[in-house]
Amino acid sequence: MSLPEAHISSLLVQVSPEHLDETKKRIEAFDEAEIYGVSEVGKIVVVLETQAEGFITDVIEKINNMPGVLGATMVYHQIDSEPNNDTDNSYSVSEEQV
Repeated sequence: MSLPEAHISSLLVQVSPEHLDETKKRIEAFDEAEIYGVSEVGKIVVVLETQAEGFITDVIEKINNMPGVLGATMVYHQIDSEPNNDTDNSYSVSEEQV
């Protein structure tokens, strides 16, 4: 039986400044996405929390296809696993900087 995992990643989204507000609204519509920072020159920091790594690439692809988006790049990825059993409170953590 595989353990549930939480994939936490951060993205840098670069967008044309005139599309900034529209892009922020579209990103905020994703349940797994949260905006952590915005620059008026067109940069958005997004944190994703998903159950599988494949969902990360799906969200990145959707963001890249939004009007006015110049690019969405993953800059950090961490995998957290649930404890191994009821008596083991340790978590498995794997970090990856890209």
